[in-house]
Amino acid sequence: MLKRLVIENLTVFKDADIEFADGLNVIIGENGTGKSHILKAVYSVLSASCEVSKKAGGQEQLSALRSKTAEKLVNVFRSDTLGRLARRRQGRAHCSLSLEFDDAGLDCALGFSTLSRSEVRFEKMPAKTQSAAPVFFPTRELLTLYPNFVSFYESHYLPFEETYRDTCLLLGAPALKGPKSWEAQALLSLLEDALGGRVVLDAQGRFYLNVRGSGNMEMPLVAEGLRKLAMAAQLIGNGSLRSKGYFFWDEPECNLNPKLILLVARIIVSLCKAGIQLFIATHSLFLLRELEILLSDKEFSAVSRRFIGLIPQEDSTIVEQADDAESLSTITMLDEEIAQSDRYLKEVD
Repeated sequence: MLKRLVIENLTVFKDADIEFADGLNVIIGENGTGKSHILKAVYSVLSASCEVSKKAGGQEQLSALRSKTAEKLVNVFRSDTLGRLARRRQGRAHCSLSLEFDDAGLDCALGFSTLSRSEVRFEKMPAKTQSAAPVFFPTRELLTLYPNFVSFYESHYLPFEETYRDTCLLLGAPALKGPKSWEAQALLSLLEDALGGRVVLDAQGRFYLNVRGSGNMEMPLVAEGLRKLAMAAQLIGNGSLRSKGYFFWDEPECNLNPKLILLVARIIVSLCKAGIQLFIATHSLFLLRELEILLSDKEFSAVSRRFIGLIPQEDSTIVEQADDAESLSTITMLDEEIAQSDRYLKEVD
């Protein structure tokens, strides 16, 4: 599990030292404060390590990690060059990332400058690589985009971040054989009850929702909010989301109504309870409050949690962190939802 991330001069961050929980990590802040950038930076390093692990071993493998990490950062952030990810200021700037894990063999530190184009410099090389692919959910669902997306992405220029391609690859993985763990089966049952059926991938590469008693429904006909849940069901069913894995979810509340947000919150804490380290970025007070309610329940009280608040300043974003959301001053920035309710109640009185 990832324990710590130290950032210097990455995009909107001058410097940041962030500690993570083994369970749920919630990054909170307004638009433009760098929530997604933290997810993408960590995901890029983990994903590059996993992709290199599938190739030749030894020194050749670690050498390939330099170019693969740079490539992943550029393709995930979708920047013109690697150096564009360094924080903008006059003159040459150096950007660095340091990641610390509970397994010290995975620890690494890397950097690049504003002039870098295609390779990072590792100040600390990991002794081993990641064995399992991390999972990244972008703000939109991908099941309707899935047919032929990966092959088209790899042969043409498409204005999509590489997280789309990576997640589509995982969505297309075959289902696990044999019985699932009770945690996976419980999560899958919860999702399928909400969907009203199970997710099916046909031989032509199209996803359907097999509705109980009605047969297959084309995925574009399913509500977008439900399609997000269907993605989670597919990845649990094929083992891509599993214990000791990493899951990054950018704005889980996007395009969901409050009823579905309640379910998404339960899925999030249930995944953490099942042993998955989960990172979400949000500016939804509704989702945040529901997570807090669930975490206070006896069923999820053992789930470790970390709340990370991002505060915009004139020249960079400041990071604050705590084990409970109420300790963050960032929460006051999200209180517009409450203020609107107060204004509405005054108008209707």
